[in-house]
Amino acid sequence: MATPSFAAGAYASIQGMGAGNLMRKPLASATGAGDGPDFSSLISKALEATADAGKKSDTQTANVAAGRSDVVDVVTAVAESEAAIETLVAVRDKIIAAYEEIMRMPV
Repeated sequence: MATPSFAAGAYASIQGMGAGNLMRKPLASATGAGDGPDFSSLISKALEATADAGKKSDTQTANVAAGRSDVVDVVTAVAESEAAIETLVAVRDKIIAAYEEIMRMPV
């Protein structure tokens, strides 16, 4: 069973993932548009955060196999990776639904 301090640490590490950072208001761009972030940069950040979470998970798994890490670290890394992938899939589904809705609009 997980201790309260472990749970608090896992929660804190999940808060630092990229998906949560995407919800923060970005700084004004230097181009002067000021209407918001570039959509492609948001998607790029989400993809990078998901890839980083996967790499961290792979690294922790290799460390456990080599006896240099604890299984709890692997479980935490895998959970972070899973949450990032689920978020990315949900965003992808919303983008596809929006595209399909736009394609159904009369011209």
